[in-house]
Amino acid sequence: MKAQHALLPSVAALLIAATAPAQWLNYPTPGIPRTADGKPNLSAPAPKAADGHPDLSGVWSPDSRPLQAIAPAASIPFQAWSEKLSQERANGARGKDDPAAHCVPGMPKLLVLPYPYKIVQQPGLMLMLYEGFTTFRQVFSDGRALPKDPQPSWLGYSVGKWDGDTFVVVTIGVNEDTWLDNAGRPHSDAMRLTERYHRRDFGHLDMQLTIDDPKAFTRPWTVDENARLLPDTDLLEYICSENNKDLEHLVGGK
Repeated sequence: MKAQHALLPSVAALLIAATAPAQWLNYPTPGIPRTADGKPNLSAPAPKAADGHPDLSGVWSPDSRPLQAIAPAASIPFQAWSEKLSQERANGARGKDDPAAHCVPGMPKLLVLPYPYKIVQQPGLMLMLYEGFTTFRQVFSDGRALPKDPQPSWLGYSVGKWDGDTFVVVTIGVNEDTWLDNAGRPHSDAMRLTERYHRRDFGHLDMQLTIDDPKAFTRPWTVDENARLLPDTDLLEYICSENNKDLEHLVGGK
């Protein structure tokens, strides 16, 4: 496996992961502003799309620190059952139960995996391609409503709209078996995620995540996340294959 991008520091790292031979990792990206020496100017103004809104397109490297713990436990407004379950998982004894150990990262863990993701902005659709687990999200911005009775899915159902220069994504229907982070913070089937994406300048993307889940938490709560543009490169293939033999050796395995 060619280590061009950082490896996932989680249970899933014990699974079989492979990437394709490096391709197009040093190919100049058209349209990137550059300094006099030819280097990408990441502090240049954010680009605009044809409709006048910021263009979020690009390959982004997220700050993966929230993957291990999305927020300090003291700042999370747990319901009693969710706090108890979080404490039970804190010692790692149930790491084998993390869906990421079965190649399913879930939401919002997908947002902070230590792998790049690509945003492709189109009229009516924001396509998000994630190198981690080689998966994707479709965020529909064509005016459609969220489903009234969503069937649970691993990444949920997402719609988006612009609020000034900020793109706001609302996601529901995330399978309650997934974890919020590697520390095992749970959520319920009532979770509603709101992501607010703001391209501060050409090279920096700020994101605010609000978790509203009255079954698991006493009130909505918010965490700040961010990503940095990776110019002149592209995504690699990541293959995650569940390996039952390896799972037997995880803490808590039988």
